[in-house]
Amino acid sequence: MALSAPSIMSTTSTYLQLDELKKTPTTFHHDIAQSISDFTNDTTSESEPPSPRSETSRQSVLLLKGAREQYSLVDDHAIPSVLHEEEILVKVLAIGLNPIDWKGPAFNFGIPSLPWINGRDLAGLVLQVPKGSSRLKVGDIVLVPSTDYRDIRKAAFQEYAIATDFNAARIPASTSIHAASSVGVAYVAAALALGVSFGLDFSLIKKAPGPNLLNIIHQLDKDDIPDDIREECFASFLDSEKPQPGEWIAIWGASTTTGLIALQLAKLAGLRIICIADIARHGAKLHASGADLLIDRHDQNRAVEIIRGVTKNKLRYAIDIVGNETAATLEKTLNPDGHAHLLGLTGLPKERNSGIRYHTVPIKLFHSAPKVGEAMVCWLEDLLHSTNLTLPEIVRADGGLEGINGALETLRSGSVSGKRIVVDLASASLA
Repeated sequence: MALSAPSIMSTTSTYLQLDELKKTPTTFHHDIAQSISDFTNDTTSESEPPSPRSETSRQSVLLLKGAREQYSLVDDHAIPSVLHEEEILVKVLAIGLNPIDWKGPAFNFGIPSLPWINGRDLAGLVLQVPKGSSRLKVGDIVLVPSTDYRDIRKAAFQEYAIATDFNAARIPASTSIHAASSVGVAYVAAALALGVSFGLDFSLIKKAPGPNLLNIIHQLDKDDIPDDIREECFASFLDSEKPQPGEWIAIWGASTTTGLIALQLAKLAGLRIICIADIARHGAKLHASGADLLIDRHDQNRAVEIIRGVTKNKLRYAIDIVGNETAATLEKTLNPDGHAHLLGLTGLPKERNSGIRYHTVPIKLFHSAPKVGEAMVCWLEDLLHSTNLTLPEIVRADGGLEGINGALETLRSGSVSGKRIVVDLASASLA
């Protein structure tokens, strides 16, 4: 796939320049930067970038044209435009695949309109940044969790994508860009679940302090928060209700990327972690990541008994990442008389217990509240630099955008359980 140069300019942006890109720290980064710069020099005049109407303003995208259909490769799609001051333009180099990428088309949900571009996790090269103050600069290699899925410009399944600067985390040169591309949405979900829904204060972590998300939220105007997550964000918490160091938390589906990240963040905060998963396949990884107790998921009744026994029927916090049936099983392990909390990422029990507070992740907070989003990505940068976060094991898929359909079939088959499939676009960029 030939590399094309973006032609989008705005009065609020700084455009990609050859000299700036040559300052990137690694050979890999420099090779990509040089390739883009060479193409730019071949196709533009010295005085101005290409016109948005020129051939070089087109890109390849993977387009969903109908529900229950495979994605189609389209080679003449417009490069997305920068529309707001805080936005950046990113050349996509790696895409982390998520179950929603095949479940959305298969079951016809999470698709605002057709045709549509999907994809929630990407990593790439920053080509354009705001002219005003920004933590980012042209030439940065970043990972972007695209939680604002209703904005097609921010989707991952394309050569170029738009992001907000407060939703992009810089990837250190020591970190694999492919591994980094797999962690974004999982990190956002885990951090919001623990820090907002459960009220865990990350600023108290000594090893790698993070943000106190509740404090940041309470400084915001409630009217600026989307209606459907407002109650979750502004629920009142007594200090005694918040997780305390040494307290147990159970994670069902701990071998998923979100589970793995939640395990590590909770461990950094001093909690003791019960991981329910396929222990034969994933136990060693979970133990190495800090799990205090491993329980096999195959015998659910036995799992409930073990959790109740270990926690002496005093468990207050539990996260389910599998579905409403396992959430209902996990609910049985909680103490309804002790201000218990159950969060379900993919579903909650149909019948509710009055002694338990039920939560869903307020994912929109990440992209709708700049102060929250920036605090989260800055902490992620610190965690990556300090190597306090173990990234998931990945399986690289070649073939660029055209290879995504096949990679999604592999993901759907479940044959890569506990790993993330990452589609490589960087090789195509350097071809």
